[in-house]
Amino acid sequence: MLLLLQANTTALFNLADLQLIAPELILTVCACIALVMEVILPYSKSKLIAYFALVGVGLAAVSLGVQWWYLRDVLPFDGFYGMVRIDGFALLFKAVFLVSAALAIGISTRYLDIEGEQHGEYYALVLFATVGMMFLACGYDLISLYVSLELMALTFYVLVAFTKREKKSNEAAMKYFLLGAFSSGVLLYGMSLLYGLAGSTNLGQIGQEVGNVIGLIKNNPPPSDLSKLRPMLLLGMIALAAGLFFKVAAVPFHMWAPDVYEGAPTSVTAFLSTGSKAASFALYARIFIVALGDMHVDWAPLLGLVAAITIMVGNWAAVTQENSKRLLAYSSISNAGYLLLALVAGNSYGYIGLVIYLFVYTLMNMGAFGVIISLRRRGIIGDNVEDLTGLAQKAPGLAAMMGVFMLSLGGLPMTGGFIGKYFLFGGLIQRGTTEGKSWYIWLAVWAILNTVVSFYYYVRFIKVMYLGDRVADDKPLNMAPVLRATLVASLVGIIFVGIYPQPFIELAQKLIGPLASLGSVVLK
Repeated sequence: MLLLLQANTTALFNLADLQLIAPELILTVCACIALVMEVILPYSKSKLIAYFALVGVGLAAVSLGVQWWYLRDVLPFDGFYGMVRIDGFALLFKAVFLVSAALAIGISTRYLDIEGEQHGEYYALVLFATVGMMFLACGYDLISLYVSLELMALTFYVLVAFTKREKKSNEAAMKYFLLGAFSSGVLLYGMSLLYGLAGSTNLGQIGQEVGNVIGLIKNNPPPSDLSKLRPMLLLGMIALAAGLFFKVAAVPFHMWAPDVYEGAPTSVTAFLSTGSKAASFALYARIFIVALGDMHVDWAPLLGLVAAITIMVGNWAAVTQENSKRLLAYSSISNAGYLLLALVAGNSYGYIGLVIYLFVYTLMNMGAFGVIISLRRRGIIGDNVEDLTGLAQKAPGLAAMMGVFMLSLGGLPMTGGFIGKYFLFGGLIQRGTTEGKSWYIWLAVWAILNTVVSFYYYVRFIKVMYLGDRVADDKPLNMAPVLRATLVASLVGIIFVGIYPQPFIELAQKLIGPLASLGSVVLK
């Protein structure tokens, strides 16, 4: 395989390039087959499409593992004339996306059964969204990145409105579509400014040109004509940041998240809050570290300020929420602020924290939404926090799982959430100590204080389950085997990362190392 990948790439289309995107091709073929199965199979057999989609995700994971095995000594490896780059960063994020897709399919089967919406196109859309995410991880060109982003976004617009009979779902999809189209326009404007300045859409070449321009501006201070390029660079950077702030639900572009999370089908909300967020941060990291790395002194304070406000708004707004999906939406907003800290730190600690926390966050959120789905029955929605009353007596195992998910979201030691936040906050402190800038350390302290606030609303779930005033109903919880397996897998992953994180840290350090070294070069 390695010999094929090193073959001559003068042809417009060759096998070597296709091998670089083998996982994406597998998912695409499986999504197309799922659409055909929907037409062929009767409705009573539609659940078979879910199992087929899980098999497709598994095959893509195997292909990703084979790809890493054969390329591990020659990474990074470029294909499609530099539009795709396979490196440790791409491999790690692709693995997170596949985990997110598998868990999303696992919690969807039960939910769609209850709603009477068990259709094959749902799983096809999940797979297509995953393809867009995976191309966002390996994209190394503004064109490929934007097309991948829109592939992911368009599928989510449809998924949010999948329960067509629900007015809330339709309203949420319309809000998401309109605001998403606006943010895509802002993002595209920032990309066009970068292209105009660098004369290229390749991220590596843009990074070199931006560095050259900044060097020339420093050597030729005003009134030199070169100084006129700096406002354009700043405008491009701000436009890119603003467009991506929407994608990750950061303040002040966060208002869509609570409405969309509440109105969307719960299984879609889980996938949107994990896979989409991870993909958006992959795009954020690619553009700001590779293309705009030399502008760190300009964008780090901006991202730091937005992260601080986002953490505060998300945590304090969640305190007053009664609907569990809206509460977790504000929790997702605050977690976007925590993840922005990794980019602000821009060092090995920060990048390791970004990858580990996104992985653990996927498990935590999928598990929490899975528990909420398990409460949903005909005539009982189960979306309010109070609906968990008495769950400890009715289903003690399920209540214990929910307790672990909530405590891990808060960052309790011995859970995966603690490990991720440790590296995120540690990266800031390390950067502040190295550069002698106290605002990095104060930002870390601010994040830690707000983490304490978050325990208030996370513990509310535990209080209601174990000490609730209302008496739980006597209707049994009929959990599908796939949903139960998804919850157990999420629980085991969180506890394992919390107790024995070393393998994950070493893997992240090995694969994310080149990106960390790039950050240390451009941030010196």
